[in-house]
Parts: sequence; structure tokens; C-alpha cells
Amino acid sequence: MTAAEGTAMAAQQRVGVVGLGLIGGSLGLDLQARGCWVQGLVHRSETAERAIERELASAVSTDPACLASCDLVILALPIPLLLKPDPVLVDALPKEAVVTDVASVKAPVLAVWRRCHPRFVASHPMAGTEQSGVEAGRRDLFRGRPWIATPDESTDSDALASVEALACGLGSLWKTAAASQHDQAVALISHLPVLVSAALLRAVGDERDPGVRQLAMDLASSGFEDTSRVGGGNPALGVAMASGNTDAVLRGLAAYRWSLEQLEEAVLNQNWQQLRQELERTQALRPSFLGDRSVRPT
Repeated sequence: MTAAEGTAMAAQQRVGVVGLGLIGGSLGLDLQARGCWVQGLVHRSETAERAIERELASAVSTDPACLASCDLVILALPIPLLLKPDPVLVDALPKEAVVTDVASVKAPVLAVWRRCHPRFVASHPMAGTEQSGVEAGRRDLFRGRPWIATPDESTDSDALASVEALACGLGSLWKTAAASQHDQAVALISHLPVLVSAALLRAVGDERDPGVRQLAMDLASSGFEDTSRVGGGNPALGVAMASGNTDAVLRGLAAYRWSLEQLEEAVLNQNWQQLRQELERTQALRPSFLGDRSVRPT
């Protein structure tokens, strides 16, 4: 941890994390490593017990009242639970605390939560794996990854600065944007890949020749692993992405369908020069999106 990161986290000693799955659990581990006292809140007692065993938080409860002394509360909840928040949870949030979320859809979440809490900041760390649940949390998940906030005219500036300190304290790359811009961009680079990857898995899984299908399974290697990873992840998360960001996802699917048709046309016409040009273009495009981060989980 750098000196700057330690300074950034100094003002946030008591942090509540609501939900201790992949993102919440990883936050709990990293925040404790940086000297914060972390209060976890989960739905089930068995989840609380396992979270304590894994040391995902300093204390874990199933009672929202446990958040009363927190300076910062992070809502690491599924998108549907953010869009229809539990009134008991909302009432339990300290009015003076900073509240933020980690959802991959921002406009609808911001529309709901700006009415729920006066110091809410919509944010989204761009980090994750295909794992989910209380076993998924891991250290340093956010280091070197973007963390974007989508403030609007009602966002408390001091609260926004606190979330920036949180992100920078965990080694993330801080960004801000309009919620609508975020949702369209994330549809293209996060939500669309889930559906594209799922379509690839379905195409292979639906192969009618059982011998070919089995051989494909036997031969599948790193290329298939890379392109199928997000499509083989948490189905509930994929549905939440599509249902919470429908318009942007549909625009992304339309653009992808058009691009796929261009490649299909080149193959149908045996226009190998056109295909080569398309692949040279995509080869040149990829580093501009990933650069050195191409070796990190998305």
C-alpha cells in the first residue's frame, strides 16, 4: 500500500458492507487490510458464519441495525435488490453516513437511491471474476482496475470525495461520467460480452453430432476458455444486467449482429482479403481497450 492510499483510507475507519459475495467479500478483505473496521450485513445466519470463518469482515450480522455506527456503507447487493430496496435497510442507514453501491447499471439505481439517502453516490468498480457467493471474495481484486462514479446535480460533493478516497485507497483508477454514458459503455464492454459468450457456449453445446460435441469438449483449450468465461458465470447476474440496462444492451446486440454479418458475408463470398482486413482492424483495436490490463481479470 502506498502512502497516498493509506492517507485516502484514513477518514473511513468504520465501513459497512451490505452483501459479502465476490465484490462485498473482496471489499471486506481489502478494507480490513488497510486498517478499517468492517461491519458486514448478510441475509442468512449460515452466510454470516462462513463470512466470519473467512474473515471477510470484522463483524457480521443479519440485522440492519448493525450499520448504525458506520461512516461509509457500501451496498454490494444484486441489481434487483437495489432497484427495490428493503425499507428496513433504508431506514437503518445512518443519515450522516456516505452510501455507495457497486452495481454495473447506474441510471436506474441512481434514480431510486437519490430518493432513499441524502449522501448516496452511484459507483461501480470494474472488477470481478466468474465466481459468486461468500466463497468468492479475494484480496486485491480492485487494484489497477477502473472505479467509476456517476454523480448528478443532487450528489453531495463531500460524499463523492469520500467514495473517491475509498476507490483510490484500494488502488483503483478513479473516473466519473454521466450515468447514461456509463450504462451504454458498460453494455458494450461488460454486458454484451456475457451474452455473446453465452451464445458461443450454446452453439457448441447444441452441436447435434454427439461425437463432434464430445471431441470439442476434449479439445477445448485456452482460446475457448477465454471467450466462454463470462458466459459461464452467474446466470442471475446476467439477467440482472440485461433487465436493468435493456435499451443499451439491445443497442449493443444490434451493433454486434451487424459486425458478425460483415464477417459472415466475407466467409460466404470467400473474400479472404476482406476478412483479413477486418481481423487486422480488430487486432489493432484490442490494445486500445485493454493495454497492459489485458492480463487482469475483467
